Amino acid sequence: MMKQIRGTAGLLAMLLAGCGGDEPAPATTAMTVDAGQRTLTVRDTTITATFESAGVAEPFERAVLSTRLMGNVTAVLVREGDRVGRGQLLARLDAREIEARRAQAEAGVSAAEAVQADAQTHAGRIRSLYADSAATRSQLDQAETALARAEAALRTARAAGAELEAVGDYTEIRAPFGGMVTRRFVDPGAFLAPGAPILEIQDASRLRVSVSVPPRVTASLRAGASLDALIEGHPARAVVEGVVPVSGSAVYTVNAIVPNPKGELLTGGSATLLIPDGTRKAILVPRTALLQEGDLTGVRVRTPGGVEVRWVRTASPAAGHEVEVLSGLTPGDVILDGSR
Repeated sequence: MMKQIRGTAGLLAMLLAGCGGDEPAPATTAMTVDAGQRTLTVRDTTITATFESAGVAEPFERAVLSTRLMGNVTAVLVREGDRVGRGQLLARLDAREIEARRAQAEAGVSAAEAVQADAQTHAGRIRSLYADSAATRSQLDQAETALARAEAALRTARAAGAELEAVGDYTEIRAPFGGMVTRRFVDPGAFLAPGAPILEIQDASRLRVSVSVPPRVTASLRAGASLDALIEGHPARAVVEGVVPVSGSAVYTVNAIVPNPKGELLTGGSATLLIPDGTRKAILVPRTALLQEGDLTGVRVRTPGGVEVRWVRTASPAAGHEVEVLSGLTPGDVILDGSR
């Protein structure tokens, strides 16, 4: 008999709820729980409000490697996806022409050194003769002039050799920083013109996120400040790199760095910075109090008729032990925590 009354009362309550106001009651599911389950009373909590601004997670460093030379590619030593270290040899170009020009430059330096040595010896001899009044002033001036010209010619020859040595460095393509090869533009045998791309590498051990925000949001931002971030929905921590005004616009750009030492966060993904923006009231519940069924999130609520699962809407995922509930709970509700 008691079961019939309780069932009739439950049916009447459902009918009354269905005939109530315009806003539908949250969907619930009855369930039983263990005795002694820890309960929590939902309360309004003052939290830091956040301004969410979206951007793109870019690699901290990116470089497209090319050469100033014209010639054939003789070797490409890496493939896309390979990890490389700073200074590692990545590709080679045909260096035969450079080697021939280097030999000519070395010969020119040797010839200039010989001329300079001969001019120096001759000038020394004329200086001695002039001191003994055995040579004229004109002869001394001629010897000094010849020595100055020989020394200038030697400096020119050495500068040409140094310039050629620098150009020769372009026959070897080396990594300017450690990272991953993300694109390979050429294969051995390809003919390159100056400036043609050869390889692209990225350093994704850190990601840079740039977002635009209104001026009021930047009041509390300083370089080095820590922010919550989302990279493709995954919680992360970001460090403010700088805050700069955008010329001719009423917005600021916030640049932040997200550590990514294991490469778990992919470059080019959507990124969101959660920037502090004053305070507001919110309902927070322990993460352990949440139930997950597919895309649905729920909490167990104690009611006069027993314990029910109430489906709720939560804020974007974030790090921490508490989660903000946007709808489905009101202050005063008693929920059950999954932890003991």
